Amino acid sequence: MKKRLLSVLLATGMVATSLVGCTAGGAGGKKVGVAMPTKDLQRWNQDGSNMEKELKAAGYTVDLQYASNDINTQVTQIENMIASGCDVLVIASIDGNSLGTVLEKAKEKGIEVIAYDRLIMNTDAVTYYATFDNKLVGTKQGQYIEDQLGLKDGKSGYNMEIFTGDPGDNNAKFFYDGAMEVLNPYIENGQITVPSNQIDFNTVATANWASDAAQARMEAIISANYADGTQLDAVMCSNDSTAFGVTNALVANYAGNHNNWPIITGQDCDIANVKNMLAGKQSMSIFKDTRTLASQTVKMVDAILKGTEAPVNDKETYDNGVKVVPSYLCEPVFADANNYKEILIDSKYYTEEQLQ
Repeated sequence: MKKRLLSVLLATGMVATSLVGCTAGGAGGKKVGVAMPTKDLQRWNQDGSNMEKELKAAGYTVDLQYASNDINTQVTQIENMIASGCDVLVIASIDGNSLGTVLEKAKEKGIEVIAYDRLIMNTDAVTYYATFDNKLVGTKQGQYIEDQLGLKDGKSGYNMEIFTGDPGDNNAKFFYDGAMEVLNPYIENGQITVPSNQIDFNTVATANWASDAAQARMEAIISANYADGTQLDAVMCSNDSTAFGVTNALVANYAGNHNNWPIITGQDCDIANVKNMLAGKQSMSIFKDTRTLASQTVKMVDAILKGTEAPVNDKETYDNGVKVVPSYLCEPVFADANNYKEILIDSKYYTEEQLQ
């Protein structure tokens, strides 16, 4: 009788989803583990919530974890995701070199891995990479400084300082390289001077992208090089948390011409930094719409779990030391006080009230 009833229900399309082992969106009850680095930065909260929302809407169960920027915590969280039966892992790593051992466990169980925004290094257990074009982020920051200072027109006599991100974050080097390919020629020909002489990547890196670390370093640079009123014309900051620290240091300690505030770049369009842009304390920020990246990652997850090849648009750039990882690169844009309404408000990323 039960078999006959089930046959009737199947034939009429009236059977409950749970009886045939399916969920909304045809996800088949699959589980996705999402490992994010920290809740301390606004962007990771947005990435995590966008990812969770998109994956649940596609019918997947989601295990979303934040690791408080602690490598061991993230490793443990990933181990638990593997043990709990996750079918795919999406990982924004704290340190791209620290996950090889735990991901071998995922590989042994046939669990595919998408590196999210930060490339996972030195392992063949990563299947795909979803990110923004990270070198282009730095290129746009460098070009902004180039344009604002009129460097292409031969203008010179400018002072600049440089702040990039965590040396364990593979993206930080891409941001730095993109910016410095634009700016290095002007440093070499003398149009730009870096009074601190702090230029190479390891010297200008900022552990954990921390605002307080950037602020402390900027305060030391000001004390040693700008306390006499020397004009600072630009600070190339790779992201908003470093830019925020630099701005705090300048507001408190800078003795230069406050009517000629230095150009300060950034990335992520964090609310506090957009407010600084509108107040004239930060010049621009690269906007990476995390909704776009979340949507693209969900497409990749969906393809993996359906046994098809995930959509990618780059198979050459991102070598993790073991393999070139097939990648999907979303394109970043920059926002400033002139276009922020179009970029941030009209797109419904923020409301006007949030930026007041």
